[in-house]
Amino acid sequence: MPADDLFGPPPQAEQSSTVPQPLAERLRPRALEDIVGQPHLLGPEGSLTGMLSRHSLASLILWGPPGVGKTTIARLLATQAGLHFRQISAVFSGVADLKKVFDEATRLRRAGQATLLFVDEIHRFNRAQQDAFLPVVEAGTIVLVGATTENPSFALNGALLSRCQVFVLRRLDDAAMEQLLARAEAEMQRPLPLTEGARASLRAMADGDGRALLNMAEQLFALPPDGTLDEAALTQMLARRAALYDRDREEHYNLISALHKSMRGSDADAALYWLARMLAGGEDPRYIARRITRFASEDIGLADPQALPQALAAWEAYERLGSPEGEICIAQAVLYLATAPKSNAAYKALGAANRAAKETGSLMPPMHILNAPTKLMKNLGYGAGYEYDHETEEAFSGQNYFPDGMGRPDFYRPVERGFEREIVKRLAYWAKLREEKA
Repeated sequence: MPADDLFGPPPQAEQSSTVPQPLAERLRPRALEDIVGQPHLLGPEGSLTGMLSRHSLASLILWGPPGVGKTTIARLLATQAGLHFRQISAVFSGVADLKKVFDEATRLRRAGQATLLFVDEIHRFNRAQQDAFLPVVEAGTIVLVGATTENPSFALNGALLSRCQVFVLRRLDDAAMEQLLARAEAEMQRPLPLTEGARASLRAMADGDGRALLNMAEQLFALPPDGTLDEAALTQMLARRAALYDRDREEHYNLISALHKSMRGSDADAALYWLARMLAGGEDPRYIARRITRFASEDIGLADPQALPQALAAWEAYERLGSPEGEICIAQAVLYLATAPKSNAAYKALGAANRAAKETGSLMPPMHILNAPTKLMKNLGYGAGYEYDHETEEAFSGQNYFPDGMGRPDFYRPVERGFEREIVKRLAYWAKLREEKA
């Protein structure tokens, strides 16, 4: 079965026949080709398949969500490569435990036996603990296989990552989940007591986690064989697996990125979906409100000057109402922003202005736009030649407002969308007047 190991390595002593194994353990694959859902790694052209065929198994990191086969793959890699399998968990182990494992691996190596060390949740080791792997991996004392649900780029030291290959395990899709259910039914020698709709709901409830699916199926097999459950009865009996979401980990940033880009792409339905995913995962609505306020200026700007007030109003409304009532206000703002005309002209203009400000250092403003509150400053030329724009016919003097000697840059370039279409006309008109007055 493509599920991570919750039950530890197989016991050495013979198990009592009176203690039944969990269904997930009974269905654990005995060969790599029996693992479902990871053909890119274990299929005929898979990365791990090729590594084994070349007899070149290297240290590696298995990155993927829970219940997709990380522990099982590690065990079977050891078996197929003829390595001694050793397993530890970063949750319960420290440097002293690692030293014992390394010493054991050293003794076995002298006896001609290589060791595959599987480290579950390797991202939970701190920097010093991760550094402890470097000499034994480099020396070939162990083949390290680490399992993590976190992005290795952020969770693991660069030094350790440089010595390992990273393989990404995919969330199990619907077809893979159905394969697991079929295997469970073959093992139990009877079908699950579910309608087709309830069977689909069961797969959805597991949310890509093979272990969770088989654990729920085991509960269903324990029911008296006196009926078939529909979707409503199944939902009432089983709790849906909580969606993967951790507000300080990668999923947090993945979903806010999805929300932001859906709004930028003017896909209101997708934006609502990702908003709902974040709220269902327990995200603080204030964080979402802050991000959509940023979006209003970064991706809409003056194409719709009401975008920023709409975002701020939703934020304020949520502060007054709280959850869940205030969440509809945030949803309303998301819909407004997703369907508004888009422009990043203001965002790009500020970036260009920032670069110019750094390049030009401390150039003074031109003298004619400086105030002259004292006689000395007037004598020095402060304010001399300034034209009051309101006294001109067009309320536009066309004077230079940049430092002397600095060419006139073109920071703000509005787009031909929304309200910025009108701004384009105004800027073109002022540019014409400026040229005439020059």
